Amino acid sequence: MKEEIKEYNEKLGDSDKKIANTLAKIIDANLEKSESKLWHGGPVWFLEGNPIVGYSKLKDSVRLMFWSGMDFDEEDLKPGSGKFKDAHIDYTEEDQINKADVKRWLKKGEEIQWDYKNIVKRKGELLRLK
Repeated sequence: MKEEIKEYNEKLGDSDKKIANTLAKIIDANLEKSESKLWHGGPVWFLEGNPIVGYSKLKDSVRLMFWSGMDFDEEDLKPGSGKFKDAHIDYTEEDQINKADVKRWLKKGEEIQWDYKNIVKRKGELLRLK
């Protein structure tokens, strides 16, 4: 786990820290070719500069978000604002994390990608990659 992500997780409360550490370990182990960094206030993993997955602390939970998650066809992932293709799941306890689900979603995140890296250049237009 990258140092800046460890530091982000350390600042969280005990329950949220456990959730964040578990998520980071699963993501690191399953997105081996990714780069990770703090981006827009939370840890995010990228493939070739395109954001795939990240998590952030909300008022009452930790949100795991997939940038292209709406196209994963997964019941447990809830759509974001509808403006983009993101979807998320919120956790309040570490034992709510189904590791097999997260691994499956990460695999889909590698296979199903929208080009968020170039969204500004395209003036908000999203194109499907792969």
